[in-house]
Amino acid sequence: MKSQKISVPQSLRKAVHWIALAIVIYIFGYAGPYKILGVPSMMEGMASMGFGTTITFLIGLAETLGVIGIIAGLYYRPLKIISLFLLWPFAIGAFTVHMSYHHPFSVYLNSLLVCTMPLVILWTDEKFKLVLR
Repeated sequence: MKSQKISVPQSLRKAVHWIALAIVIYIFGYAGPYKILGVPSMMEGMASMGFGTTITFLIGLAETLGVIGIIAGLYYRPLKIISLFLLWPFAIGAFTVHMSYHHPFSVYLNSLLVCTMPLVILWTDEKFKLVLR
């Protein structure tokens, strides 16, 4: 079976890439520091899902370091890819927890976005290739 390559105009591909990158940086960029700083609304939400102060802090620290890695990766590309892959489990975990607690769409939208945007970022990255043999 012959594989087909999907053709997308380069300018559209770049625009989608930067928008997806901005979404991931924005969502993790505020959620991480909120957890580190112990913002009451964030801490109450995390506590209602069974997360204590320490684990919330550690999740926030990992998310913040991931965002720093993505931003640094704008200058050193491999760091962006590694940071995206390291943040992905946190995104999937957040989505899973929100779904298991039957939160409304408005609550789990951000976790859904950070689950899907890494795929978009990797697909639109000019130099990223996934080779399966």
